[in-house]
Order: sequence, then structure tokens, then C-alpha cells
Amino acid sequence: MALKIPNVVFRNGASIPALGLGTWNSPPGQVTQAVKDAIDVGYRHIDCAHVYENEHEVGAGIAAKMAKGTVKREDLFVTSKLWNTYHRPDLVQGALQVTLRNLNLKYLDLYLIHWPVAYREGDVLFPLREDGKRVHFSDVDYVDTWPAMERLVDAGLVRNIGLSNFNAKQVQRVLDVARIAPVTNQIECHPYLHQSSLTEYCIKQGITVTAYSPLGSPARPWVKQDDPVLMQDPVVLKLASKHAKTPAQILIRYQHQLGHVVIPKSVSRERIASNAAIFGFELDREDLRQLTALERNGRICPESFSFGHRYHPFEEEFRKGRR
Repeated sequence: MALKIPNVVFRNGASIPALGLGTWNSPPGQVTQAVKDAIDVGYRHIDCAHVYENEHEVGAGIAAKMAKGTVKREDLFVTSKLWNTYHRPDLVQGALQVTLRNLNLKYLDLYLIHWPVAYREGDVLFPLREDGKRVHFSDVDYVDTWPAMERLVDAGLVRNIGLSNFNAKQVQRVLDVARIAPVTNQIECHPYLHQSSLTEYCIKQGITVTAYSPLGSPARPWVKQDDPVLMQDPVVLKLASKHAKTPAQILIRYQHQLGHVVIPKSVSRERIASNAAIFGFELDREDLRQLTALERNGRICPESFSFGHRYHPFEEEFRKGRR
């Protein structure tokens, strides 16, 4: 029997499964099977993005399970994200249509602006400058992109819209112009980077936090040999031993108890199943205190290509030497 995953309710009354399958940095050729395995385990929430370049594999996995009768479209919650090169309002619907074709779907349950920074328009995902370190920017303001996102809802192509990697000031700028308010802000969140002031702000505004990289993304492409490994942290290991759980289960459960939607990534059926087995135990107050105390401002995804962009969401903290 498939695991039953509880839902979180958005400000607009729509529901999203509290646990989803992340697909960023999943090895090519393995994503279709991972999606099929996740659906068999009980996942109904799949998180995608155009820039991950694997939405066609996600779509194949979904199609296989729908054809088999395991799930119907209405059973699933599929998220994707508008990439930085398509912020210009006239490009937004076309970008979504590419994603829908790749996923072989008629609508998305949630569509996010992936980053507040806009890149030079075109189909090159990272239009690099001559130095190869930064991208060519576009001057499109994300508050001008937002009405185009709202029109996707009006057209029935998207059920909900939201943000990703926006800081509090940027979220507020969207709220100030929004006819349809964002339902979530998807941000990096784990014990080495809580982003507590941002999450508190979002909660106050009725915006659900979705936590990505909850395990510290140990396989990220730019990891350094001396970078701390969250799942090997002594506190995490001690709590895993205390509860007879894996380090990953402790970290995912932590996000769940914070009230966040959480989207761990894996392509291993065993780990996909293990990551979902977090609803039968609870971290106590002292456990939570110890995990909270691990804060080190350890941002994993700084989007360094965009340093210098007027809307880079984290550049101020890097200028202050926070890491």
C-alpha cells in the first residue's frame, strides 16, 4: 500500500502535499524511473524546473504511471519554474508551453518565478559574458513579470503561482502589485541555513515556505572537499541514533515540523521510500533546539553567476562576509 502523505493548505485554500520529489541535479537517464518509483511509494508532488533540463524524463515517468492506472492527473501536484531568460512578459506563456510539452501535461499545479534576476532573453540558459563567470543581464523587473504569471492562472494553464529564491523585500514588492498573491516562496532551507527572518516574514504574509536542499545537497556540482557535510554533522548523527532513523529522515522531519513543504531529491528507490518515512515519529523540543543551533549561514546555492544584478537576492549578505 502506498504511503499517505499529508497536505499543506495554501492561503487560497488549495492543497499541496507536504513532501515532494525534487529533481534538481538528478543524473540524466535516471529521472523517469525515479518518478515512477516515487509515485509507487506514495509521492504525489513532483518538483521540476526548465533549467534542470530533465522535464521530458519527468513527463515520461508521469505518463507511464497514468497509463498504468496508478494515478490520475488530478491525483498529482506538479510544480515547475520560469527560467531567468523568460522574464519579459511576452515570453512567459511561451516558456510555460515548452514546460507543458516536455511534461506532456495540459496544466501545472504550481508555477514559480525561479529567481528574481532576469538574464538576456533567448534559449541559452546561461548567456555568459566573455569572462565566463557572469551572465548577461536583462533589465526586466520581476514585478512586470508577475502579471504575466497571473494571466496563466486566468487561462487555466496554471492552478497556483509563486516565487523561488526571493528575499523579503522582493516578496513584498510582488505583494504590492499582485492581483493573485504568491502561495509559496521556495527557498534553500536546512540546519546550516535557516533563513529564519525570511521564513517568519513569509509565514506572517500567509505565504507557505517550500524548503529545497533540506539534506544540504552533498552532491552539488560545485562542492569543495573541505565543505561541511550536513548529514555527517555530529548533532544530526546523534539524533538519528536517538530516534533509530537515518540522518536524512531527521533533516526532512525537521523541515516538516517547521511547517515547511519539503522536496528532497533522490533517484534511488530505497532512499525515495526512506525519505518519505518521516510521519511516524516526532522530534522533541530539545532536538529542535539542537538543530536550530547548527545555523552557520551556510548557503549552498548563492547563484554567483548573477552577482552584480540589481535584484540578486543574497548579494548583500555576501558583501557582509556571511557564508
